[in-house]
Amino acid sequence: MKLLQVPTAVLEERIKEELEENPALEYGEDGQEEDFNKDNNEEFETPAEEEFEPDGSENEYDNIDISEYVSEGDDEIADYKLRDDNYPEQDETRTIPVRVETTFHDHLLSQLGMQTLDDRERRIAEQIIGSIDDDGYLRRETGAIVDDLSFSQNIETTEEEIRQLIKLIQTFDPPGVCCTDLKECLLLQLKRKNQEDPGVLTATQILENYFDEFTKKHYEKIQRSLNLSDEDLREAIGQIIKLNPKPGGNYSVLNKAESYVIPDFFILNNNGKLELSLNSKNAPDLRISEGYREMLKEYDRGDKKDKRQKEAVLFIKQKIDAAKWFIDAIKQRQHTLLSTMEAIMNYQHDFFLTGDETTMKPMILKDIADITQLDISTVSRVANSKYVQTEFGTFKLKFFFSESLSTDSGEEVSTREVKKILADMIGGENKRKPLSDENLTKMLQDKGYNIARRTVAKYREQLNIPVARLRKEL
Repeated sequence: MKLLQVPTAVLEERIKEELEENPALEYGEDGQEEDFNKDNNEEFETPAEEEFEPDGSENEYDNIDISEYVSEGDDEIADYKLRDDNYPEQDETRTIPVRVETTFHDHLLSQLGMQTLDDRERRIAEQIIGSIDDDGYLRRETGAIVDDLSFSQNIETTEEEIRQLIKLIQTFDPPGVCCTDLKECLLLQLKRKNQEDPGVLTATQILENYFDEFTKKHYEKIQRSLNLSDEDLREAIGQIIKLNPKPGGNYSVLNKAESYVIPDFFILNNNGKLELSLNSKNAPDLRISEGYREMLKEYDRGDKKDKRQKEAVLFIKQKIDAAKWFIDAIKQRQHTLLSTMEAIMNYQHDFFLTGDETTMKPMILKDIADITQLDISTVSRVANSKYVQTEFGTFKLKFFFSESLSTDSGEEVSTREVKKILADMIGGENKRKPLSDENLTKMLQDKGYNIARRTVAKYREQLNIPVARLRKEL
């Protein structure tokens, strides 16, 4: 279960940890199958620690059966005979690129390094930069920063000195950084624009004097108060919406590992036939170490077997059994992933062919659990942590699950279909007169969907679409 939840991006690291902990496990070579799993399923019934843990008695060493560990065909060619020492392995000369990134805070600190400050001021400024959140805002009170410096760095300062250094940092890039709220952030960005531009001046007036009205889109009140024409108001609002409400956001997103989605599956439409494949990172080529097997062969060929040798053999057997268990767990993971995704692909066959969300069927975890004969909790783990890449985009498996909704004809349709139609309605509305939830409900009911207004409001919120008043445009 733990391996099943591990994302593809992290699986390689998890395997590397196992390789470091267990020297009996190693990566196999292309085309070479590991032959320790032949007819040995019974070995997984008893934990290695219980079966092979020495208790100090001589009898436990008397019946060490290692025949299954050393049996192999006489015609097997030793691995070292297949290598040419005159030519290095191709992997040894391969250069692995390393991603180098500059974090948001590093970007600010690099600009701080170009300022003429003494050591004390620099340490205070570094404390301020360290207090800026990932969005680029300084939401910590100046008095709290004064206390932080006093307790953590034994630096006595004042709120006035803090404010002076905050003003310095506010001149850094990106514009709007180190502000306490959205209003200040936007105004600071406007001040860096051409102050002779009428649109910039009007935008500044709106933010300074009518910020609440602007956020609530009460444009008529702003227009009357500032005596603006439709064109003047449109130009001023155009200046504001070009500003960045999260100046640090562009940097912070880049440095979050979870922002990189590595698909676990690939689905290809081959002339109307869907082909499913598993990301190769989910199917590593693992095998038992040849060196460990050779040690068991040496022991088997020897005549004199003292206690120390037998203890070593028991240790080797434990490591080999642990390696076999891990290889088996990886294979079970592959099987569970493939069977679950195949069931989802077949269930939502029309969507994977067309990419049309309205073709999706209602599907719950139990439907897939019944098809795959897996536990619902297992299907849930797969659905919540895995991604599939299609020609229409990359989707989390959870995307394909939805409840059902009945139509006037009694047909069960997916709530995903209703949400898609709802989003299309809002996307095609007149932005000067956006559709209210009541209007949207009536339009859906006219299409035959039995749906209440509160359900429409819930679906709209799940789609991150604001209410009609906030969707209004000039």
